[in-house]
Amino acid sequence: MAPFSELIQGCLAESERLLLENLTPYGIMAAAPTPEAEARNYTRIFGRDAAICALGMAVTGKPALIEGASAGLVTLAEHQADNGQIPKYVDPLCADSDFWYLGCIDATLWWLIAVHFIERRGVRLELQAPIIRALAWLRCQEHPRLLLLQQNEASDWADIMPRSGFVLYTNALWYHVKRLYDLPGAEQTKYHFNHLFYPFSREVPDYRRLRLLTHYVRKRANRSELYLSFVNFSFWGEEGDVFGNLLAMLFNLANDAPSNRIVHALEREQVAQPYPIKAVCSPIRPEAALWREYMGRHRQNLAWQYHNGGIWPFIGGFWVIALVRLGRVGPARAALAQLAEANARYGWEFNEWFHGCTGERGGMARQSWNAAMFLLAEHSLRAGYPFRL
Repeated sequence: MAPFSELIQGCLAESERLLLENLTPYGIMAAAPTPEAEARNYTRIFGRDAAICALGMAVTGKPALIEGASAGLVTLAEHQADNGQIPKYVDPLCADSDFWYLGCIDATLWWLIAVHFIERRGVRLELQAPIIRALAWLRCQEHPRLLLLQQNEASDWADIMPRSGFVLYTNALWYHVKRLYDLPGAEQTKYHFNHLFYPFSREVPDYRRLRLLTHYVRKRANRSELYLSFVNFSFWGEEGDVFGNLLAMLFNLANDAPSNRIVHALEREQVAQPYPIKAVCSPIRPEAALWREYMGRHRQNLAWQYHNGGIWPFIGGFWVIALVRLGRVGPARAALAQLAEANARYGWEFNEWFHGCTGERGGMARQSWNAAMFLLAEHSLRAGYPFRL
């Protein structure tokens, strides 16, 4: 790492500084408190953002960051819905919480993962009752036979993408939660996950409804080395969801051979260029059947922008961890240096995302999860395999 040590050390220091600046007594804000961030609610405590940030903050060993990570998880629990759902975001000053238009399914999943991660490191959060309610709410979203979560369109982190039904990203998180909390049916979830999202194997699934779903895909889909981004009744996503595929690897839904296949496919697609990592391999365009009118709102989610192929440095942190998991230390070091370079642009702006082709900045500056995931990625590189979330 010698050629990059100064840049990486600088990014470690700047990441910790940004997180400390974005801390409140209630937890970590999604971004630095600017007028623009306030207008777009980025100064709130977001369920998925605060949970993902907690992973990186927890491994620093810094008391202020660990306490801030814990405070955010407690704040979210205090605003949990009666049915058990964790909010999309909380405005603690107004005692207000938001759950998104069609529901926000992954905030609850990430919250559970972060609570378990923090407590494994010796911090007692005393959140047993909210945990039970959160798990019960998720179980109510689970298909009784497939044991996979079902969701509305545009209701996870990629909230202006048309994924619905059974979604790769969400169910990778669900399998991990089931294993962390010893929920029943984890192996059946894994079995159905691999048949549904990668329906190209010769093995025919047992369940008739699953056979029908996979039949539609096998008949018309282009065979890929990646998991499908979602599967609904007679339609599915072939855009190549990078985040979902990485989580499938990290949470052991893909064994070693499929994991290597996925990484090689992503490398061929050059998803880590110029920075790690593009959200999708092939953006959905206005002429495509999956295009939705809302994707063009404010011209935000056009090809190679935002969720539709934009480069997200926080997901780049998961890319580094995936490379570490496969024992590819050299490429992981190089990817970490790329991440540091991305965060350093425009005077350490830690930009939310970059254009997937031009590399121009987009979104909000001074993003907390960019900093936290850089810290977690660097920690995983030093810790080596096995490193588990």
